[in-house]
Amino acid sequence: MEPYLVSARKYRPATFETVIGQAAITTTLKNAIRQNQLAQAFLFCGPRGVGKTTCARILAKTINCRNITAEVEPCNACESCLTFNTNASFNIFELDAASNNSVDDIRSLIEQVRIPPQAGKYKVYIIDEVHMLSQAAFNAFLKTLEEPPPYAKFILATTEKHKVLPTILSRCQVFDFRRISIDNITKQLKYVAEHQEVETEDDALHIIAQKSDGSMRDALSIFDQIVSFSGRKVTYAMVIENLNVLDHDYYFRLTDMILQSDYGAALLLLSDIYERGFEGQHFLNGFSTHLRNLLVGQDAATLRLLEVSETVRGKYQAQAARCQPQFLMKSLEISNQFDLNYRISNNKRLHLEILLLQLCMVVKQAEKGASARKSPEMVVSIDADVAKAPVKTPGKVLKAGNGPSGLGSLSIKALEHDLKTEKKEQAVEADPFEGLSEPFGPAELEASWKQYAEGFRNDQPSLFSTLLKRKPVLSDDCQLTFTVDSRHQEEQLTARKTEMVHYLRKSLRNGKIGLQIQLTSESRDDKPYTAVDKYRKMVSNNPSLQYLKDQLDLDLEY
Repeated sequence: MEPYLVSARKYRPATFETVIGQAAITTTLKNAIRQNQLAQAFLFCGPRGVGKTTCARILAKTINCRNITAEVEPCNACESCLTFNTNASFNIFELDAASNNSVDDIRSLIEQVRIPPQAGKYKVYIIDEVHMLSQAAFNAFLKTLEEPPPYAKFILATTEKHKVLPTILSRCQVFDFRRISIDNITKQLKYVAEHQEVETEDDALHIIAQKSDGSMRDALSIFDQIVSFSGRKVTYAMVIENLNVLDHDYYFRLTDMILQSDYGAALLLLSDIYERGFEGQHFLNGFSTHLRNLLVGQDAATLRLLEVSETVRGKYQAQAARCQPQFLMKSLEISNQFDLNYRISNNKRLHLEILLLQLCMVVKQAEKGASARKSPEMVVSIDADVAKAPVKTPGKVLKAGNGPSGLGSLSIKALEHDLKTEKKEQAVEADPFEGLSEPFGPAELEASWKQYAEGFRNDQPSLFSTLLKRKPVLSDDCQLTFTVDSRHQEEQLTARKTEMVHYLRKSLRNGKIGLQIQLTSESRDDKPYTAVDKYRKMVSNNPSLQYLKDQLDLDLEY
């Protein structure tokens, strides 16, 4: 019986052509060999398991091959190739810098470099984990690395390039290896499975590839582990059970529950996840990724960014079609904020339950906003000092609030736009006060004005004070002029202008009444009066305050 060999060694690439995911690097090395422009030293850096040492061995084997093929690959037939394949080559030396990092180890290597090769063209020294060399060992190695004999080549490999001395980097050709894509890892796993006669599911191989984090060696190690667990058949269910991976179907089901605002079912599903032994942070990270995938899946052009199997990609596309982009963006923002606060939360399960409840409320708010836009009577929430009590106007109900604005909230400018639109609509409709022109004097006007202001005494004292600080000025043609001290007060009253005129016309029984809001001549626009004015002034001086407010999700106190 042959001794067992792990897949990472059994299927290790032996030629440049079989190296996966590093085409740019292998092409450069092959061209350097073909044109006889080999550097004296190379530095291969990158994450673990991406082919650094493998490429170093292939390079060392190829440059010593006596019959290099037309594709710049070793022939595997000459004496040099055969001795290399049996680990008996005297021209290729591998040194582990993690366990041979002293000055004496480097001095011994330097002594070996002085002896020319007895057979073959080059002596190649592969130093793995070179960043582990001590400072003194690096210094001892510098001179030899800069001016080696023509037959000596050095290939250094490291996972931590930033720990290598700049003086070493300047003496090497640096090649940065990148993580291997999930698709490339999946294809290689399928190739290995076919050679080992193992039946697999595409979804299972995708999960293994995702779990490997771009490392082919890790992916093959996980594959061997799953095969040992399941035998000759690798299924998706077996993989998620063995690797303790949360099934993506949980995220699809949870999103459907949130879209239906079924917070009870969502809480029960979270409880089931906890009972299966999954950590809350693991769930939170996975759910945030799921929301991101749904947002990406809304556009057919960006579907290829989803690193999942075709079956799962179809599920994302179907569910993304049922989600509004605004909902996904708001949900991502909320989940990211909960992720930042998760570590400092004392009751982490409650923290996640609040997240699910809040996401369900986002859907309800969106539904209310949509129904309000379709309804003939629209309810809008505006910020700043506006009356909380609903005030009836000819076509709409304006409801003021000073809490956090939801998805359906509008700004003052948006409200002014609505009022202008309403004014145009009223111009077409019959004026209910047309024909009314009863005379009135300053005393009647003042009494009606005070009566209107009394409606804001308790709920909006600042608006009440603004209305009673001055008296409206009456001209001969029933036009009123009311002066205010700040731009904020002007915006506040302009937003209620239609409502105020309607009230005065009805109270004084005169359809010719008009109203103009204007600033006093001595007013200063930059003088802050209210909390909103002060905040705007502070933001104009320091824009970073706006960023801080948005990041912390703060509200102004009025």
